Amino acid sequence: MNGKVLGRVVGGSLAQGMKVRLEEGVSVEAVGVGRYVTIEGEQSRFFGLITDVELGALERGLELDVSDPYIARVLSGTGVFGTIKVLPQLALGVVGLEAPPPARTIPAPFSLVREASEQDMALVFGSEDERHFYIGSPLDLEVKVCLDLDRFIQRSAGIFGKTGTGKTMLTRLLLAGILQRGQASSLVFDMHSEYGWEGEREEGGTVKGLKQLFPSRVAVFTLDEESARRRRVKTDFTVLIGYDEIEPEDIALLRETLNLTDLAAQAPYRLARHLGKGWLESFLGYSPAQVKDLAGQLGENEATLLSLHRRLEQLKRLPFLVPHSPESAVERILGYLEKGLTVVLEFGRYRDIVPYMLVANLLSRRIHDQYVQRSERARGEGAPHPRPLVISIEEAHRFLSPELSRQTIFGTIAREMRKSYVTLLVIDQRPSGIDEEVMSQVGSKITCLLDNEKDIDSVLAGVPERTELRKVLSRLESRQQALIFGHALPVPVVVRVRDYTSIYQKPLEPKRVEQDRKDLWEE
Repeated sequence: MNGKVLGRVVGGSLAQGMKVRLEEGVSVEAVGVGRYVTIEGEQSRFFGLITDVELGALERGLELDVSDPYIARVLSGTGVFGTIKVLPQLALGVVGLEAPPPARTIPAPFSLVREASEQDMALVFGSEDERHFYIGSPLDLEVKVCLDLDRFIQRSAGIFGKTGTGKTMLTRLLLAGILQRGQASSLVFDMHSEYGWEGEREEGGTVKGLKQLFPSRVAVFTLDEESARRRRVKTDFTVLIGYDEIEPEDIALLRETLNLTDLAAQAPYRLARHLGKGWLESFLGYSPAQVKDLAGQLGENEATLLSLHRRLEQLKRLPFLVPHSPESAVERILGYLEKGLTVVLEFGRYRDIVPYMLVANLLSRRIHDQYVQRSERARGEGAPHPRPLVISIEEAHRFLSPELSRQTIFGTIAREMRKSYVTLLVIDQRPSGIDEEVMSQVGSKITCLLDNEKDIDSVLAGVPERTELRKVLSRLESRQQALIFGHALPVPVVVRVRDYTSIYQKPLEPKRVEQDRKDLWEE
């Protein structure tokens, strides 16, 4: 069924968009930025996005104030009229192609413009199946927009937006989608304990976490067993990190957070060579006098080494750091990931950025090393490829700033583009703090409202339609709306984000739910 007629093409270009004059009777107030339309050209149908709305007049004098309501009604739609700008994106109805190709030309003058129909939207965005996951609906249209999860996990992805715009809900939704469809395993560094057992709504109340939805396919790890007990969360493993596991690279990542000088950030490498594997525990046990003696032995500046010692002493206040861990957290995590499970690591009361950055970087580096080795064996020896892994990190700009992105494992993963079957899902309210090169490798971006010009520029960098999308992004509502574009969608789209609770109110996979129950009781 064809959509409602809106107007006709009266000018424009492929790069700047088509100018469309609205038909008489079509209110300019009823046509909003971010909606989709089709254009019926002489030889092709085009699928496009409304990027601007404006008023025009046949003569300049008609733009003046008209005090007589009768004259105003007469001129409306004739002498003074509404126009919209439409960016052509796809050519619909091309025979022999699985998906509509990009628009490479423009429609003829006076081509008819209609609202996109449900059939048009389904053709472009697909429908729910084992590969496609329903993420939301376009503005003013009750049609499902589906992400191609196979393509989503092929490259790193990002969820951006200012505080309070719903990034956490979006992240839960996507992680649940990956779990439902089974494309990959996930490792979630859960800074605020929002994804494991249950999370909090900003408007009050709680929502089910991943463990409640998928009991046999999610493992909850914790750094803070006491916090988990208080919240009555049954965990699968308590993570302890041995001092002997911490390497100089892990300390270098904390340079900005601990306010270390360049010299102090380099000193751990010399300490490790001099003191051996347990260098950090030994160094933290030194008195100031012993630190001065050590500085003389290493040829280091005394003030530099004393400053490093003072700043590293805050690590002694973290109970999950022990001389030697009785069981490797890396091996336990890998064991769950190999089975196709999702691992959520809760930080409990340790919500400060220092323990979060230390643990997330330390574990990810070692897990990534294992994936690299397994990938190389698969290519060289014909062994099975490792199961794809998505690592989710919050406060991503802390790990991926221009100064640190080349030193952290997360910068390496983002640049690899899944060579080792590992990608990132970065969640951040300050995308401008992320290295430009890393942002260019983020394949799919889901962007809630941003009000900082630098953040908007960062998210849209390298996007051909950045000028038009900037207008769309600036007009998002503060909650439950997002602009989605990139590798997992054929065209950018603004959606009303699906309610996360719909996942467990209407289960999409009853057979999988039943299998979850069986797996749970057989374990």
